[in-house]
Amino acid sequence: MKVLVTGGCGFIGSHIVDLLVESGYDSAVIDNLSTGSAAFLHPEAKWHHVDLLSQTDVDAVFAHEKPDYVIHQAAQTSVPASIADPSADALINIFGTLTVLHCCVKYNVKKIIFASSCAVYGDAGDTSITESSPVRPTSFYAASKQMGELYIRLFHRYYGLTYTILRYANVYGPRQSAKNEGGVVAALIRKQLAKEPPVIFGDGNQTRDFVFVKDVAWANVLSLTKGDNDTFNIGTNQGTTINELAALIASFFPSPTRCLYHPERPGDIRHSRLNAEQANRQLGWLPKYDLETGLAETVRFYRSNNFTK
Repeated sequence: MKVLVTGGCGFIGSHIVDLLVESGYDSAVIDNLSTGSAAFLHPEAKWHHVDLLSQTDVDAVFAHEKPDYVIHQAAQTSVPASIADPSADALINIFGTLTVLHCCVKYNVKKIIFASSCAVYGDAGDTSITESSPVRPTSFYAASKQMGELYIRLFHRYYGLTYTILRYANVYGPRQSAKNEGGVVAALIRKQLAKEPPVIFGDGNQTRDFVFVKDVAWANVLSLTKGDNDTFNIGTNQGTTINELAALIASFFPSPTRCLYHPERPGDIRHSRLNAEQANRQLGWLPKYDLETGLAETVRFYRSNNFTK
């Protein structure tokens, strides 16, 4: 069986490709390296340096590879970037997804796995969010992810395309970019490695559900054969404040620097934690990594790779 992964040179996508190859799947990748790195790509996966917004090029990849499954990870993932340029966010996250969906139908793909986000729920309060909780996006990024979900369900309705939608909590782990403040774990570790003050936006008491990237990769591989035409939360249901996270990361450093507090960013939600009981029942998925174990592996990666930029 062949699986095509969009964004397969990226943070999450490259871990998915690693697990696919380890699980015996023939793997191909579409990635334009806008945020990913060719160094992350598994040597047994075939890489196509293609932009999703080039429908002709994407079509050519599908025609050549003839994938049985597609895991669609490629996306614009920054909330601040979506606020600054909603059109660019929509172009990648909506029209890029449509290009992939059209090719899935044209080339008889058996199933698409779509990376959505906990952001679609908006600010639900400090509650355990289930898949039936109201969807209330508060950023253009969240709105574009919700729109991707809607298009996928309509492609199933009108063209019979089988799907699984995975709504990720805050994913962290090795290979996450430290070039901007999009990934709070990567940003905090980068600052400690550089012996600079880590930056926290807001008062730091906002909570997030942090899920390790290898657990997320496992959820994607499980979804190839389970959870047809359904939507699943992928998280730990554990809320951690950013202050607690910063203190835990600081504990891995002998002389940590103190945090600086900047104003809250537009579009950021106050609380988020995902109930993943449905993923456990239908996919057989449970997170294997607790936060401290995952952070320890992440810090080791950044140290060994001098990942400070």
